[in-house]
Amino acid sequence: MPMHNGFLPREGFKGDTVLKIIRNTALNPKVVLPLLLLTKYTKKGQDWAILHPLAYSRLKKLLLFGVIRWINNYFSRKVLNNWVDDKYDWSKEIVVVTGGAGGIGGQIVQLLAERGIKVVVLDIQPLTYPAAPNVHYFKCDLTSRKTLSLVAREVRLAVGDPTILINNAGVVQGRTILDASERDIRFTFDVNTFAHYWTTQEFLPAMVRANHGMVVTVASVAAWVTVPNMVDYAASKAAAHAFHEGLTAELATRYAAPRVRTVLVNQGYTTTPLFTGYQNDSPFLMPALHPATVAEAIVRQVLKGESNQLILPGFAGTLPVLAGMPHWYQNRLRAKNQTIMKAFAGRKVVEDVEKFYEEKEKGGKGAEGVEGTGEGMEEGVGAGASTVLVEK
Repeated sequence: MPMHNGFLPREGFKGDTVLKIIRNTALNPKVVLPLLLLTKYTKKGQDWAILHPLAYSRLKKLLLFGVIRWINNYFSRKVLNNWVDDKYDWSKEIVVVTGGAGGIGGQIVQLLAERGIKVVVLDIQPLTYPAAPNVHYFKCDLTSRKTLSLVAREVRLAVGDPTILINNAGVVQGRTILDASERDIRFTFDVNTFAHYWTTQEFLPAMVRANHGMVVTVASVAAWVTVPNMVDYAASKAAAHAFHEGLTAELATRYAAPRVRTVLVNQGYTTTPLFTGYQNDSPFLMPALHPATVAEAIVRQVLKGESNQLILPGFAGTLPVLAGMPHWYQNRLRAKNQTIMKAFAGRKVVEDVEKFYEEKEKGGKGAEGVEGTGEGMEEGVGAGASTVLVEK
């Protein structure tokens, strides 16, 4: 599955295309500087500057903004990577992808595997695609700290110490605060937030010892904007966002591992079964993303071996400003977006969350993903399959 390299994204001509054109022309010093040099060192250019002083003034401002943008990006990149470089030997790196049995996670796995990179999939679902020899699948209930610890030990023994961890698994319930049960909310946080802690606690120590590696946190633009019927999801993604920021700070100040990279992904609505029925009310500025679009952005960043924040689509980068807007505007926007989840019918991998947690509390084998049946799942998958971690 080759990477998409066309001028237009898979989503077509959208707001991001306009931003791309502006970045590559008006805000690109490589384009604007030669134009200004022509106005200074050629007769026609000098005449144009005299006849069009306002346009000439704006051209100089564009160059200034472009240079400032370039300097800002340079320092951001250096600071994010602690001013130190690192090299990745892709014949030796080991990438762990949670929720990698299908969807976005599955595409990440396949893109990496096609490049000869060794990939470990942690998912309780079976793989939904033919696995290459360098793809290692481990059935794992990420909501169980005990199970994850056992599986992580198997990974280290059978494959080796992972050098890159992509926390991709996520779930959404689509219920209001009053309609959601305690276990609905607990399940959302177990998958979307707490699993990030458990996987990082298992695999980060080896990265710290080697001062080499990467942790990718797949959050969401919902970390910035909370709408009705998505409160638990947004809260869990905001927590994952904060987890990334804290992990980044601790790597630099507590673990003496400046070469361990961190990547944060804030993606918008993506057309996976998880969000079936989601009503997209801003298709130009916030278009529905293809899973491959998100997967390729993550893989490209991983292959760079650098820390960064990926915001998809680009216009979503304006959403954090919402926190500084007047409350009359914030509340109005959230109320307006109440239509987004009205027709939600996303895939419920866990049909009976109550039953699942009852089994875990009883300490039955089903809770550890060893025996049992589990409603709504394929026969023989096991009760642990009721905790399938669907790729966001």
